[in-house]
This record gives sequence, structure tokens and C-alpha cells, in this order.
Amino acid sequence: MRTAFDFTPYRRSTVGFDRLFNLLESGLREDDGYPPFDIVREGEDSYRITLAIAGFAPDEIEVVAQQNQLTVTGKRAGDDDQRDYLHRGIATRAFERRFQLADFIEVGQARFENGLLSIELRRVVPEAMKPRRIEIGGGDPAQGRIGNPRAAA
Repeated sequence: MRTAFDFTPYRRSTVGFDRLFNLLESGLREDDGYPPFDIVREGEDSYRITLAIAGFAPDEIEVVAQQNQLTVTGKRAGDDDQRDYLHRGIATRAFERRFQLADFIEVGQARFENGLLSIELRRVVPEAMKPRRIEIGGGDPAQGRIGNPRAAA
């Protein structure tokens, strides 16, 4: 059992970190672990989430990406009530699993094979956010200044 950590003192002394503290607090909450999943880094900027959801059909699963959150929901159709189970070990209960995504993570293709749902993720950093090399010029120090009225004339 995990013990809760109180972030209140840190919330009072910081500005703009509410989302980070919310993520940390939600990570401390217990969940039932269903369905089990793996997160794999496949490359520098590519990831894959794989959920084990045996007993579900592809049309009973919904994958929704909204802002920085990925939600996978599964709800079985109620046709198994006619069967007389002697043992029922495959969990087919309804579920909702949420994943908090970092900035610039895009959700790609989702595939369902052999009871495993695989969702591809990719980090796409906009060109404006990437580092760029600045050329060093010579000559008049007033030339090339941002907002310099002489350079515009």
C-alpha cells in the first residue's frame, strides 16, 4: 500500500506547476491494475502502449486522444449470460484506462491482434521549439538588432 504525500507546501510556494502536482498525486492513487499494460520506448521519439484485453472484440474498445490524455475504454456486449461457466478466469469486465501524455506527443495508429491492443505514440516537436543555429555576423553592431529603427531604414 502506498502512502499519500502532501504537496500543499510546494503548491503554496510555486507558480504554474499545478499540472505537475496533479500528475504526481494521481500517480499515487491506487488502481486495480486492469487491464495490464506495457509502455515501450521504440526509438528516440517513438513509443508503444500495449494493453492485454483478451476476450474483447475490436468494436467493444474505444481509444480517445484529447489534449494531453489518452483514454482506452472497453465495454463488453452482454451476450455471455446464456453460457454456463464452470470456471471463469478471463476478466472481461468493463474498464477505463487513462494515460497522461507529455507535450508534443501525438497518438498514431492503434492495432488489435491476439488479445493485445497496441497504440503507437510519437513525439513531434514543432520547428519553432527546436534549437536553431544563429549565424554570427560582423561589422556594424547596430545592424541586425531586433527592433532597431536604423536597421529598418
